[in-house]
Amino acid sequence: MEDFLTKIMPNVMAQSDVFLQAIWDTLVMTAWSFAFIFFLGIILGIMLVVTKPGGIAPNRPLYEIVDKVINLFRSIPFVILLAGLMPLSRLIMGTAIGMPGAIVPLVIGCTPFYSRQIESALVSVDKGNIEAAQSMGCSNIGIIFRVYLKESISAIARGTTITIISLFGLVAMAGAVGAGGLGDFAIRFGHDRGQTDVTMATIVVMVIIVSIVQLIGNRIAKKNEH
Repeated sequence: MEDFLTKIMPNVMAQSDVFLQAIWDTLVMTAWSFAFIFFLGIILGIMLVVTKPGGIAPNRPLYEIVDKVINLFRSIPFVILLAGLMPLSRLIMGTAIGMPGAIVPLVIGCTPFYSRQIESALVSVDKGNIEAAQSMGCSNIGIIFRVYLKESISAIARGTTITIISLFGLVAMAGAVGAGGLGDFAIRFGHDRGQTDVTMATIVVMVIIVSIVQLIGNRIAKKNEH
């Protein structure tokens, strides 16, 4: 098997340790970033739904602030965000390069997108269920956890899947500008050195990772459909 792989992708096998490390770095960056994105996205998504006019806890000033901030950061191209957030990355992580330096822009760049996914999932909940919970004296916190979140697990799973897949793309882009991972590996060895097998191997690995994420997301969503 090793001889076959060496024959079809000699440059990858020559840098196998670097390639495996790049895969690991990509997974680590994605996992750490999404841990923060998930937490912040859920909070912001809930705020958008419950504080909007007609929500269970309407607060127009708060809604407008959250809505505008999300729209602002969604409108900034990620590559510009990478450069613009370097001082903040240094302040929070102590560095603006490598994996630690990429976490801050990845979180800030992807959280607005995930917040909108959560918002879409929550607004799909049947209003009749919300009204029924209110008529039984359920508190707003109870409605959020027992109705909004519980009834929208399937939609949240789909939105989460979409977000993780998008995040892989951002991680690869961050790698291309010094964060490491598969993006850095593909640029340094595949592009700069003209090693086509490196580029193709990177693409294949990304496709496999995305396919696995999509499969898991689809199964969770299907299992929780009502």
